[in-house]
Amino acid sequence: MNKFYGAVGYAETEDINDDGVWQEQITERKYAGDILKFISRSRDGENLNRNIVPDNRISIVADPFAYDNFHAIRYVQWMEAKWQVTSVEVQRPRLILTIGGVYNEQTS
Repeated sequence: MNKFYGAVGYAETEDINDDGVWQEQITERKYAGDILKFISRSRDGENLNRNIVPDNRISIVADPFAYDNFHAIRYVQWMEAKWQVTSVEVQRPRLILTIGGVYNEQTS
């Protein structure tokens, strides 16, 4: 089983200028764990060519912050990219993160 160590991005919605405009602010925390499944699949899309999309699962050893905020996880940084987290499964003492395509960061 391959090992994992990387950043997990959590989103928190904040009123950025006290003017009623809310925006997600990302907080990153580092975690260690294991790569449970490492595969990719092709998917038809709107593009001319088929897209290759990972369908991987990463198990991280969670801390209290992770348990309290697992619903706010947006991405995992792995293999020099940020990958969108599509689901989170709680299996104490771990969280099982399923990742899909590349995470599309919002820019202001």
